[in-house]
Amino acid sequence: MTHIPHPTPYDSVLETVGGTPLIRLARVGAGIRTPVFGKAEYVNPGASVKDRIGLAIIEAAEREGTLKPGGTIVEGTSGNTGVGLAIAAALKGYRCIFTMPDKMSTEKVKLLKAYGAEVVITPTAVPADHPDNYVMKAKQITHDTPGAILANQFYNQVNP
Repeated sequence: MTHIPHPTPYDSVLETVGGTPLIRLARVGAGIRTPVFGKAEYVNPGASVKDRIGLAIIEAAEREGTLKPGGTIVEGTSGNTGVGLAIAAALKGYRCIFTMPDKMSTEKVKLLKAYGAEVVITPTAVPADHPDNYVMKAKQITHDTPGAILANQFYNQVNP
């Protein structure tokens, strides 16, 4: 097995986000002319393609000037985007507050908290426009928290 080590160490784990290997899937592509490849996104720090999105949202907000040093990132999340945001926020020194429906696993909540995020649990069985809906609650927290931005993953143009 040939392994080519990276010639220099990284200064931050954030530098590794997106640098995932492209792997030829020889068996999947057997018998066809076009090679088939898989992108090993599980190699990202949070083990998901959503690490790219979390970092991109934060860096875009920094460039735009909406996220300032010591600021807070708020998001309604039930999945891996929250993990990506939490990792990047922790390493960049931002506070994170996530709202999540109560149907989410305790493991997901513990993981987000392990990365330093605060997690607000909301009821699942409420209409989308109800103040206790996890997305609506995130908007309210953003409004009530000085220096906070809403990551807004569902409508953020940085998230393709």
